Order: sequence, then C-alpha cells, then structure tokens
Amino acid sequence: MKKIKFLIVPILVLLLASSCTSVRVLSDYDKEANFNSFKTYAFYKTGIDKAQISDLDKKRILKAIDAEMSSKGFVKSENPDILLSLFTKERQQVDVYSNYWGAGFYGWGWSPFYWGSPYYGGNNVSTRTEGSLYIDIIDAKNKELVWQGRGVGTLNNIRNMEKKEKRIQEFVSEILEAYPPGSAMN
Repeated sequence: MKKIKFLIVPILVLLLASSCTSVRVLSDYDKEANFNSFKTYAFYKTGIDKAQISDLDKKRILKAIDAEMSSKGFVKSENPDILLSLFTKERQQVDVYSNYWGAGFYGWGWSPFYWGSPYYGGNNVSTRTEGSLYIDIIDAKNKELVWQGRGVGTLNNIRNMEKKEKRIQEFVSEILEAYPPGSAMN
C-alpha cells in the first residue's frame, strides 16, 4: 500500500503541472525573406475579419501583438513592410483515466499470481478545450507569407477578464518570441 501512495503523489504533481503548462510554440519561415528589411507593420484586416473568435478577443489579441511588436522596435504604419494576420482553431480534448488499483499490483507491473482481487474504481473522464492561435506575417510588397507562428495551449472558460487578457498576452508573447528568425531570443 505504501508503494501505491508513493506513486500517487508524483502522478498528481505531473497532472497538476501539465494542466498549467504554458503555450507550445511552433514557427516556420521563408529562408529567402530578408527579415532585416522589415521595420514597419500593419494589420491585415481581411484575414483578421475571418478569424472565428469574438470581436472582444480579437481586440485583446491585436493589442497584445501591438505591444510585442513595439517592444521589438517595429512601428505601426499606413505604408507597412509587413502585414500581420491571425486565425484560430480549437478542439475538445477528452482525457480518460482508469482507476484500477488493487492486490494484483506489485512494483511497476501486475502479477496474476498475486492473491487477492483487484479493485476497479471506474473511469474518470475530463474534457478541456485546446486552442491554437496562428500569427501570419506577410510581406506587404509581394503579398507572400514569410513567417508563421502557432501557439497551442489549453483554454479554460476564463470568466475573469484580467486572467483572460493575461492568457492571451502569454499566447502572443510566446509565439512572437520566435520572430524575427535568428533574433537573439531564438
């Protein structure tokens, strides 16, 4: 029984830590693009209008992008070098955990020769929403995609607006940390 208690604590810690994970980020870019020539930006309204999220969340995302781009030395302009667009995807994740503990277990495995009947406590099912935020950077001169960043993370039904804004800022910050390619942060 002590072994089971010994295993439960690390498992609970891992589950708790994984539920609070930060954003997983991926990025891709055009190796032929001259990122050093890009100094100014604007938002690509046509692309942003197609994003299937609330207008309030769009405003929050755009505000966070503005803050990140400004902190990197980019200037918002009517005649930009690059256009920024975004889109989102979400999906439901279903996690099923079996509660199967009992006398049939020993060490790290199960023994059919160990006497006693195992305890089957049923299954626990939980769902969570996992969302992806894509930020596209388009060369304004030739209208070609030169960089794309994607952040994937768990989205909870956040009712507190401060927490929601903080989570959106976290997504945007971690995605744009990889832009421009080859910057000191990469």
